[in-house]
Amino acid sequence: MSFATTERRGTRRLKALLPPLGVAAAAGLAFAVVGAVDPNEPGHYPTCPFLMITGLYCPGCGTLRTMHALAHLDPVAALGLNPLALAMIPFLLFWWGRWVLRSWQGRPRRTTLAHPAWLWVFIGVVMVYWVVRNLPFGAFLAP
Repeated sequence: MSFATTERRGTRRLKALLPPLGVAAAAGLAFAVVGAVDPNEPGHYPTCPFLMITGLYCPGCGTLRTMHALAHLDPVAALGLNPLALAMIPFLLFWWGRWVLRSWQGRPRRTTLAHPAWLWVFIGVVMVYWVVRNLPFGAFLAP
């Protein structure tokens, strides 16, 4: 294999890594902004529209404050604000790492993220979480 072929392969690998690295950079920037600008202080971020209209918590309520707590190395507070968002972080990191690996190896992107059954399970978990966190016995799930 010649140097030119190796160089082209390396260039292709780096170009293939640009999308996942761009997503990581955007996520890192968003995490830094939420870590620096406290969502607990009124006026910094808009109120959740679902909460404002219904008075009920959506599955995402408390996620900004969860990320702020994580940025300040307080996982206990993060767990109390939105445990579902905190539980999703390892899964997101797994899928992102898988994307990086497939891109580096030059393997084609899959057209499906996961088996449809797993997506239905995820939707079911989110729906149950949404309902339970708004019931009296699920108040511990409220932010």
